[in-house]
Amino acid sequence: MATDAARLTRIWETPPSIMSWITSVDHKSIGIRYIYTAFAMFVLAGIGALTMRTQLAVPRNTLLSPEQYDQIFSTHGTIMIFFFATPISFGIGNFVVPLMIGARDMAFSRLNAFSYWVFLSAGLFLISSLLIGQAPDDGWTSYVPLTGRSYSPGLNQDFWCLSLIFLAVSTTSGSINFIITIFKMRAPGMSLNRLPLFLWAILTTSFAVIFALPALTTANIMLELDRKVGTHFFDPTHGGDALLWQHLFWVFGHPDVYIIFLPAVGVVSTLVTTFTHRPIVGHIYVALATVSIGIISFGVWVHHMFAVGLPSISNSFFSAASMIITIPSGIQIFAWIATVLKGRPRVSVPFLWVIGFVFLFLIGGVTGVMFAAVPFDQQTTDSYFVVAHFHYVLIGGAVFPILGAIYYWFPKMSGRMLHHGLGLWTFGLTFLGMNLTFFPMHIVGMLGMPRRQWTYAANVGWDAYNQAETVGAYILALGVLLYIVNVAWSLGHGEPAGDNPWDADTLEWATSSPPPPYNFSRIPIVRGLAPLWEPAGVGGGPELTERRETLGTSVLDARPQGRIVIPEDTILPLFMAITLVLIFWGILVSLPPLIIAGVVVALLTVAVWFWPRKAAGA
Repeated sequence: MATDAARLTRIWETPPSIMSWITSVDHKSIGIRYIYTAFAMFVLAGIGALTMRTQLAVPRNTLLSPEQYDQIFSTHGTIMIFFFATPISFGIGNFVVPLMIGARDMAFSRLNAFSYWVFLSAGLFLISSLLIGQAPDDGWTSYVPLTGRSYSPGLNQDFWCLSLIFLAVSTTSGSINFIITIFKMRAPGMSLNRLPLFLWAILTTSFAVIFALPALTTANIMLELDRKVGTHFFDPTHGGDALLWQHLFWVFGHPDVYIIFLPAVGVVSTLVTTFTHRPIVGHIYVALATVSIGIISFGVWVHHMFAVGLPSISNSFFSAASMIITIPSGIQIFAWIATVLKGRPRVSVPFLWVIGFVFLFLIGGVTGVMFAAVPFDQQTTDSYFVVAHFHYVLIGGAVFPILGAIYYWFPKMSGRMLHHGLGLWTFGLTFLGMNLTFFPMHIVGMLGMPRRQWTYAANVGWDAYNQAETVGAYILALGVLLYIVNVAWSLGHGEPAGDNPWDADTLEWATSSPPPPYNFSRIPIVRGLAPLWEPAGVGGGPELTERRETLGTSVLDARPQGRIVIPEDTILPLFMAITLVLIFWGILVSLPPLIIAGVVVALLTVAVWFWPRKAAGA
């Protein structure tokens, strides 16, 4: 066994160096990079949020000009939605999914590295707009006609459109990779009915991305053509339709809420299972509810448009659909509660994030159902009530589980435990700051304060609420800062974790902490829904010690079908991402030679990428 482990290490290990870090295609390294990069984006957007809240702390404040506020506001929303929430879930998935299914890497490891480098490049592309003072300034929804060339003549909106088209390349390729990996690389015995709920969540999210993202990408291409070439897709004076933008955006935008939320649901199911030490009550029903949410989410986009004057019968249909989607969400919540009641709950720090999630998401869910009522929606549209609901859903429903997930899987990633005391302080401050920041927004919204507000007059009844919200924002920021301090300190000084410090049931805890480069010395054989809690344990399958390879299995029942070769480390994914940078900068500054050079180099890179070679992989 020791000889096999040494042989596998020689085959799979990437020697530590800057060049090997750049060329690595190891899913664990890529997942951690995703997490670090997305969290850096979160901090940057959070600094923008603090700046906006400081501007709104008192009436008639002049800390920011209207133009500065618009840029910070728009960039904050864009980064949080597109460059933090989904990428950090994909980062956690990148690290966990192959381990959880008993595989040695993702199905397309070079494509996986390419997805990360494109994500990083798109993020830097957007951030560069801040450095030159031309950041997006038309809101994260970018409604036309305000985003047309006549109202937004600078490069601000071009940065927005092109960065999201750029990012779509990363998100789409990452989603395809997750789908193929989960369907075709599960350990023998891990049939679909034994699939952990976290994997169901990642799988549903990936399908939702593939079907939802083309609408946004199409809208961005059309808007960029309107701005650069002079087409009239959204210009009513030339036969276009401004409302078309809203339809295309929200066809993507509402499923995107669940693209952000569903991985968090998978995290909550995983943590509830671990910290109650029993499988989820109604496992199959929670899995079906997860898939149902992904499907129904495509039929409710118009509830974002109840105030635009659509026919009443259309509004009624989408109002009903918006209420129906609460049913599968309710199934999940009742299953979690039943599991806690029937199990033996251990209240550890990761489980506190789950408790906070349930409380906050219930508030966000209740206000969401209120928006499904057309008359109420028409009264509160574009008020701070919407901002409050939105943040309760996204921070409570996504950020809290994400922070819990990092706390939960940190021992597996680093081999060390996070500090328990700092973890308690982090949760307490974050929970307090979250509620103090966003709950008063419900009230100030009902009092008439519009969203996207740069400043406001004194003596209109909004002063005290805005001051409380600003204090809450700084408390929330302190909680996040303590979280970062905890991670930084624990990486060097944390208590050694052991292989399975939480006594969890899924396969990633069957490896060492951190896992070896090859994940598993033998491909595991799964014998139940909770393999590490089964009396027979996890069986040992094929060793596969000849080269970088893992086992391919059938879609339904995970029967072995053959070997899948994993390619060696390569710089091609980074090089391909750089060529896309050239193309998008060429489009931004209208420089055809740069575009042509980027396309030529990209085609050559693709040719090298797919050039036949011995033991080639994807």
